[in-house]
Amino acid sequence: MMSRRLAAAFLALTFLAPAAMSEEKKPDAAPAPITVDKEKRQVIVAAKIAPRKINDPSFTEIYPIEVVACWAFPKGQKAHETVITIEAKPSDVHKALESLGLKAGKPALPGGDNKAEGPELKLSLDLGGKVISIEKALVDRKTGKTMPALKWHFTGSAMKQVDPNKPDLTYGADVSLTLISVFPVTSDLVIQSNLTMKDEPLVKMDTNKSLLPTEGTNVKLIIAPVK
Repeated sequence: MMSRRLAAAFLALTFLAPAAMSEEKKPDAAPAPITVDKEKRQVIVAAKIAPRKINDPSFTEIYPIEVVACWAFPKGQKAHETVITIEAKPSDVHKALESLGLKAGKPALPGGDNKAEGPELKLSLDLGGKVISIEKALVDRKTGKTMPALKWHFTGSAMKQVDPNKPDLTYGADVSLTLISVFPVTSDLVIQSNLTMKDEPLVKMDTNKSLLPTEGTNVKLIIAPVK
């Protein structure tokens, strides 16, 4: 009887020990995609510094920056021209901003002269303790000068009919997976700047490599209402 008990105990240790070891070696949990700090009135979105060159034959060059935040390639439609990539669902960021008491306005349409409408926001990047405005993350491709201060608006997204055979409408930003744009190259997003498409031929920006960490580095996007 004693030998059976010893054998059972030995088997239990054999199977439980690796499990305990694996738990000890588990990496830290990934940061939450979205955090709302109602005391500071901030929405914080986990992000990474985006690659400037997409490793795919469809993208033959490094394109000027047109958006600030979107999903990574291949899901993000603007992944070849963004500052950071995210994994948060754009409509969830919309809801998070609403939880701060903000009401979405109206996005500027691509190709039109209309401007973005909605509550003004401040966009910042937390680079691991050092916080910079999103404008400082952008420089002119020719002169190297930092992007002047812009106004950012909580526009909310246009609604999109994904299936032409069904009348159902989808939050467009959840299809494009674009969160923030510098120019109104799409209305399927959550936040737009005050620039129009008339500015796009004149403003060719790239990321500020002297200030930003290396591509793939974890950072945080901080979105806050302008007081």
